Amino acid sequence: MLDALRGSYPRIGVVLCLAMGPGAVVPAARASVGPEAQVAYRVSDPRITEASGLAPSRRHPGIVYMHNDSGDGPRIFAVGPDGRTRAIFTLAGAGNRDWEGMAPGRDGAGRPALFVADIGDNLGGQWPFVTVYRVQEPARVRSQTLRATAFRLRFRDGPRDAESVLIHPRTNRLYIASKRVRGALYEAPPRLRTSGFNMLRKVGDAPAVATDAAFAPDGRSFVIRTYTEAYVYAMTPAGPGRRLDVVPLPGQDQGESIAYGLNGTSLLAGSEGVGEPLWRVPLPAAAKPAPTTTSRSPVRRYGLVDRLDSSGVIRQTPREGPAS
Repeated sequence: MLDALRGSYPRIGVVLCLAMGPGAVVPAARASVGPEAQVAYRVSDPRITEASGLAPSRRHPGIVYMHNDSGDGPRIFAVGPDGRTRAIFTLAGAGNRDWEGMAPGRDGAGRPALFVADIGDNLGGQWPFVTVYRVQEPARVRSQTLRATAFRLRFRDGPRDAESVLIHPRTNRLYIASKRVRGALYEAPPRLRTSGFNMLRKVGDAPAVATDAAFAPDGRSFVIRTYTEAYVYAMTPAGPGRRLDVVPLPGQDQGESIAYGLNGTSLLAGSEGVGEPLWRVPLPAAAKPAPTTTSRSPVRRYGLVDRLDSSGVIRQTPREGPAS
């Protein structure tokens, strides 16, 4: 069936067709790119073959972290602005059954951390639980082994395939979006535990065939990507809010990773495949939440920003100027 389809559809069409079932109308891959999108990183490492996870470093400016899909070992690549691999982190105590996403967050001590999601299920719901690994982000960009903390999770409404993980930058709460025609966004408990199972409950809808997701640096919006578009949503104190915009993405071989730039004004979009670039896609005004209401409180007026103290712990301090 795959061989028959390859003559009529591009690679993403094959995946969408299989996901939606026989007889589905599959959109053709977009070959063009918006005039403002630019290549941000030209990834040159031939070992990065199926990049399905992407996260910008919070400690090392210009460094982005990437990992491969299933078939690779439990390792993270630290890639510099020139596209070269600067270091490889091997995760001790972790496996790679089907790594599908990565998100920046904090560990239990408030230090910058990376969460790697082993949540793929190509069998359509055969795995009774999924696993998310947490490692502390190293203070130095050099190849090393990192001890991973494992958290097991279950979907409250039954197993399902998923490729999208995101961590709220303020609350450090974990969310996962399922990869179905009728996708959904799931929320983990406020604090993950290493014993037993952490239950994921549905808190909103997600676009069909979601392949990755990420929170904006200020936590007021988040994005869920598909193979061709990025859906941007508001995030409220009560939970996921309305859809703000749909942003076209550059044509890619198999787009499975997304992240916000550190200033929150653009997206980084990646794809599986050797030598696939990371695209920087500016966000239109409609994809940004409205400014918060000003008040006399300097914290509410200027917002909070994350800063690293001398011990490497993230502290939230008042922003030095109006929030953008």
